[in-house]
This record gives sequence, structure tokens and C-alpha cells, in this order.
Amino acid sequence: MRIIIVGCGKVGSALAESLSKEDHDIIVIDIDGEVVNQITETADVIGVEGNGASIVVQQEAGIKKADILIASTYSDEVNLLCCLIARKSNADIKTIVRVRNPIYLDEVGFFREELGLTLVINPERASAREIARILRFPSAIKIDTLSGGRVELLKFRIEKNSPLIDEKIMKLSPEIRNSIQICAVERGDQVLIANGSTVLKEGDRVSFLASPLNAARFFETIHIETHAVKDTMIIGGSKLGFYLAKMLLDSRINVKIIERDRARCMELDEALEKATIINGDGTEETVILEEGIERAESIVALTSIDEENILISLYAKKHNEKAKIVTKVNRMMFDAIIDEINIGTIVHIRSIVVDIVNTTIRAMQNSQGRSQVETLVNILDGKAEALEFVIREESEVTDIPLQDLKIKEDLIVACIRRRNNIIYPRGGHSIKVGDRVVIVTTHKGLSDITDILAG
Repeated sequence: MRIIIVGCGKVGSALAESLSKEDHDIIVIDIDGEVVNQITETADVIGVEGNGASIVVQQEAGIKKADILIASTYSDEVNLLCCLIARKSNADIKTIVRVRNPIYLDEVGFFREELGLTLVINPERASAREIARILRFPSAIKIDTLSGGRVELLKFRIEKNSPLIDEKIMKLSPEIRNSIQICAVERGDQVLIANGSTVLKEGDRVSFLASPLNAARFFETIHIETHAVKDTMIIGGSKLGFYLAKMLLDSRINVKIIERDRARCMELDEALEKATIINGDGTEETVILEEGIERAESIVALTSIDEENILISLYAKKHNEKAKIVTKVNRMMFDAIIDEINIGTIVHIRSIVVDIVNTTIRAMQNSQGRSQVETLVNILDGKAEALEFVIREESEVTDIPLQDLKIKEDLIVACIRRRNNIIYPRGGHSIKVGDRVVIVTTHKGLSDITDILAG
């Protein structure tokens, strides 16, 4: 597909790199020529310098022949204008727009209908939703939802003295094997798509599929607490902090926000009546000790600087070992370090946006096909994907036992949802029309269920 991306900031650049790897023709537009040159040197894209809200610039980028326009500048208003111009220039184009300002929160439906938008993304709100899920289920490092929330993909670390250490997956109790599906294991830099002979080790980061109820039961079985947190300390009152606080308050979780900018504190105090807003520097020891970091059930570091967030989280871990810690990090280069020091959950806003856009575009590509990508989640630090397909027609993989299919290596058919039933398939199960099928694999770019076949 021919895709134009307006705005080459962190999100726009990440989208350009990700989509170019999936063999799309990518054209990027940015008003900063140096930024355009930088991304054209690092990714297989064409660059256009100029204002993406200009019809002349869009025409130079080939808007009339484009399939999709993604507007991801820092201005919501410019993004909406870009989409309006694109739709006027090309009635068939699909438009994806980033809208971040909370003032537009209740107007998304209006924009979508009046401007003919295909997808409206609020990165901070989507990230807040992910963090809120984690705080309601703090035993997990990461939680992604599939199949409309009926199935969750959870990741946790096998700690010292866990009953799972040195156990083969096939030897786990029937109670565990029938209620969850272990899909993948991260061991240092190694990524394993799990099978029955995989042996679990201390320190492994294990990803598994389960219903929310069965996930809770599994954690209880292996002696991990599952209760939701009762309070949260948020350090940094950004848009992400606002959205997160609003969601947590709606779930009756007490919220305290520490923000160094006094004017922003006043805005938050007016918008979040039930939250406690503290005007202070969350990187100062006296401030966070005085506000109770040693007693908080969860600490979320959301400042604009990665290094500050990491140091805050390290300090929180040292002074409060029982707390659930969430750290926002923009640069992926810190992931390996954070994994080594084990400070909890890392949140990348860029990765969340890339997943949402990739899912939408793969669904567009295969909208007339036999099976459609309903959900896509990058997992294992981007080294693997979990995809949910909706099976709409018969194909080479339907009504044939899985044990008789020649399925690619490093790929697992992890879950089948058949009406209201969740099936963790074994060799004798088969895929049927109407099913929702979850695939976990290190192979990238799958867009149809038949792509699971080798050769």
C-alpha cells in the first residue's frame, strides 16, 4: 500500500520504520528538512520537506494515488486539517489521525463522522488504559487484551522459589494446562515460542493466554498475589498522567499526582476533584518520601525524561519492594538495562501506537480476504507478534486437525475462540469458519490465516 505519514516525530518515525519493513511504499512529510533527511537515511522511505497541511505539499507527496494518510504531528488541529485536505484531494483515501488533547475526548465520534476518518488514536489515553489494566492486576508485567477482552495475553517473571522452576510445560498439572496456554518465553536475549518440551527456568519472562478469571486462578496456584492496588502515586502530571488518574479514580483507586509545574497542578486539581495533587519535584528524595513512596501500593513514573523515570523507579524499588512499579520510557535502548534490574513494567507509547496502526492497516489489506487481522500486539520487546484472525471462509487450514498441517516453526496456534468457548488447541483440534484464532510467532507480516503454513 502507498502510505503518507505527516509528522516525523517519535511516533511518526516509529510508524515509518515499522510500516516500511512490511513492504509498504512510505512517503514522509515534515516541515524540518533535517528530520526528513535523517529518517530517509535510516528507513526505506521517500521524504518530502514541507507543511503537511498544505495541499501543494500533499500533492507533491502523491496524495491522489495514496491509499492511506497518517497525520501524527504534535498539533491535533494540524492533524485534522491534514486529513480534511487529503479527503478532499482523494475521496477513496483512508485517514488515520493522532488526537491527544483531552478537550477533544468527547468529540472523537463527531470528527470521525464529519471528516470521514478511519481511525482516531489518542496515544496517551491508549497507554493509560494499558497501565490501568496492569494496576488492576499487578502480578503481571504486561497485559494485552484480545477477542474483545475475553482473552488476555499476560507476561510475568518466574521468581526464586516458584513451583514452575525446572518444569516442562507438558508436565504441568492438568488444572494449569487446561486453563491457560503458555505461548512464549524470554530468557536473557533468547526468545522461545513455547511447546510441550519447553523447560521453565528461574528468571524467565513467560507470556501466556488466559481468560481474566483463569489468569487470576493461575497466579493463585503458583502463589502470586492477584489483588488490585488500592492506591497509586503518579509522578508527572502530563496528559498521560491525567488520563491514567481519571481511569483509576473511576475504578475507585486512590490517586496522588506529584507535578513540579504549579500551573499544571491547578489544571489537574480542577479536572480531577477526587485526586490529591502535590506541587513538587518527584525526583527529589525529600518530596517523595514525605508524600509516602514507602507506603504506596503502586508507583508510576511518567515524567518527560527517561532517565528521571528510571531513577525514580529504582528508588521506589529500593524503599518499597512490595509496590507495583510502572516506568514510561521513550527510548527502546533502555529496555535491556531495565530488564536486568527488574523494576517492573515498562510502557512505550510509540509501541502501543504502532500496534494499533499495524492492526488497522493489515485489516485493510485483507478486507476482502478469507480471514482478517482483528488484533495485533508486538510482544517480547518487538521480537514476536500475537495476532488474532477472524476466519470468514474455508481455506487450506480449516477443518483439518492441526497435527496434519505443516505449520511454520517458531509459531503456535495459541487459542481458538468458538462462539463463547475458549479452546487451547492440541493436535486433534481444527480451525473452523467463524472462529477467532490467536497466533503467536516470531515471523512478522502475517496478514491471512494461511500464512501460518510453511512453504
